[in-house]
Amino acid sequence: MLRDDLTAAMKDAMRAKDKRKLSTVRLILAAIKESDIAARGTDNADIDDDAKVIDILSKMVKQRRDSIKAYEEAGRCELAEQEKDEITIIQEFLPKQMDEDEIKAACDAVVAELGATGLKDIGRCMGALKAKYAGQMDFAKASVTIKGMLS
Repeated sequence: MLRDDLTAAMKDAMRAKDKRKLSTVRLILAAIKESDIAARGTDNADIDDDAKVIDILSKMVKQRRDSIKAYEEAGRCELAEQEKDEITIIQEFLPKQMDEDEIKAACDAVVAELGATGLKDIGRCMGALKAKYAGQMDFAKASVTIKGMLS
């Protein structure tokens, strides 16, 4: 279970006195706890735990990529490096990311499976990809691939 892995990683980082990893894992755990609190009393409370954690981790990586872009444009390279370090740590807990060829193959399979023929089917294709490959795929790349196939 990912929560257990994160807790163990936090303890290991404490023992190793790895401040960067410790702070990043604590941020992850705080985001998960915040999500748990927000989900109380809603229908989302019974969602698969690992899937929820993977979704949170994916969002954190995306936020950091956006921050890196902003920091580099502002000339704050030291902050951009810090964000890159955090991405590396967060990705340790995510499933292996698909490469370009794997993304293309998955897109081909979804288009064939759904019988998608035009641009109006992009939403259905992306929904199917997100359901099957959450946390494993860069959906921006997949969207471009699907759009190229259907246009």
